[in-house]
Amino acid sequence: MFNNYKGFHLVQSYHDLRHMRKYHPTNTFVRFAKIAVVALVTLLLWNMPTEWFGIQNLTIIQQRIIAIFAFATLMWILEIVSSWATSIAIIVLMLLFCSDSGILPMVNEEEVGKLLSYKGVMACFADPVIMLFIGGFVLAIAATKTGLDAQLAKVLLRPFGTKSEMVLLGFLLVTGLFSMFVSNTATAAMMLTFLTPVFRQLPPEGKGRIALAMSIPVAANLGGMGTPIGTPPNNIALKYLNDPEGLNIGLGFGQWMMFMFPLVVVLLFISWRLLLKFFPFSQKTVELNIDGGMQKGFQSWVVIVTFILTVVLWLSDRFTGINANTVAMVPFCIFALTGIINKRDLEQINWSVIWMVAGGFALGYGLNASGLAANAVESIPFGEFSPLLILVMGGAICYVLSNFISNSATAALLMPILAVVCGAMGDKLAPIGGTGTILIGVAIAASSAMILPISTPPNALAFATGYVQQKDMSKIGIIMGVVSMLLGFGLVYLMGILHVL
Repeated sequence: MFNNYKGFHLVQSYHDLRHMRKYHPTNTFVRFAKIAVVALVTLLLWNMPTEWFGIQNLTIIQQRIIAIFAFATLMWILEIVSSWATSIAIIVLMLLFCSDSGILPMVNEEEVGKLLSYKGVMACFADPVIMLFIGGFVLAIAATKTGLDAQLAKVLLRPFGTKSEMVLLGFLLVTGLFSMFVSNTATAAMMLTFLTPVFRQLPPEGKGRIALAMSIPVAANLGGMGTPIGTPPNNIALKYLNDPEGLNIGLGFGQWMMFMFPLVVVLLFISWRLLLKFFPFSQKTVELNIDGGMQKGFQSWVVIVTFILTVVLWLSDRFTGINANTVAMVPFCIFALTGIINKRDLEQINWSVIWMVAGGFALGYGLNASGLAANAVESIPFGEFSPLLILVMGGAICYVLSNFISNSATAALLMPILAVVCGAMGDKLAPIGGTGTILIGVAIAASSAMILPISTPPNALAFATGYVQQKDMSKIGIIMGVVSMLLGFGLVYLMGILHVL
């Protein structure tokens, strides 16, 4: 979807670099070694005696789901293929070997245990949360086609004037705001393009260029926390928190923003002061010259009104009774009927992210529908676990993994497991604010991971400017990551014990 955005060349360069890093001819031996490890572990778990797992009444189907889960984990961590390709493999393996539409000799229910519904597995791609993703993508595409994004950036940055420190704050706040509703990769590409003429004005001996270049990934990563559509881990957390057959907390879009938006604003101001401390400006003023603007005409006004209507409906879901997933279809409908979005625009939707998330949902479906989650709850004494330990370990594992692999993949792996653990612990989680504290805490940890250029696409784009070194990124990334998790975990804990969640 990014070829509509200013800065598309940066995104394309980033993807080319990642592709070369993974599939370069000199990496052939390493790649085959990784494939061998994945195959060995998967086949071992698939074929070993069921009693070795230590889970009572474990069926063959449940054992296969454990093996598929291990396969997904290793494939995502080792990045042998793209994350979305692994997700498709998860769905196909479940359909062929674990569902009522599988290979006949392999899915005799009397021998292998309760089968998954093939419709249930396939329905993961049409989960209501997926519609929320699509609605967010459609809004972003429409805003870009009409130039609304560039116009908003110009209008929102203007009040910050020309003083260097205030310009930095402006880019932090505007980037953070955009990334709440638009892909953080697209936001970073656009904002870095707007910064190009600013970089030319700043002297090379100063550190202002570093501060401005770093402000974009920091704000894009942190800003995504602000709304359920800001980043995939938020959507994934919301899916498990609101699942009618699971935790069924009923957390709404407006309720999420009520406590996460102020957190994002506080974090952005903290990052502003840190960037000024570590990378002070030697030039006191800069001039902003942002090219582009909103097209005039009927379509632009339709996009503006629809954007406002959608956000209002999202924020008032408690009063209207229309949940966020349904609201996301409203702009899609309006833009389709008015011709603002056409069939070529649909090709620009980031389907790879949607497939990635659908694969994670399929893992969660397999855990629950096969009865594996129930068996694990009965066999493993989750009730004896420390709630604080679960929170700290969940957040720490997510943070570490998200620095090296996709935060979507990390959330897709951890959320189903933590949902099962939290469900089994029940009221024991009350002292730390309940299940919401755990799952939203993990989503916060995923967005807080920004130590390396490979940690997030915005990091890679900023690194590609040539103004940021890895040590600079690590310094800010570590400090902001720790601050973000401490404040974020503290906030969701407070919201939990106050029964806001």
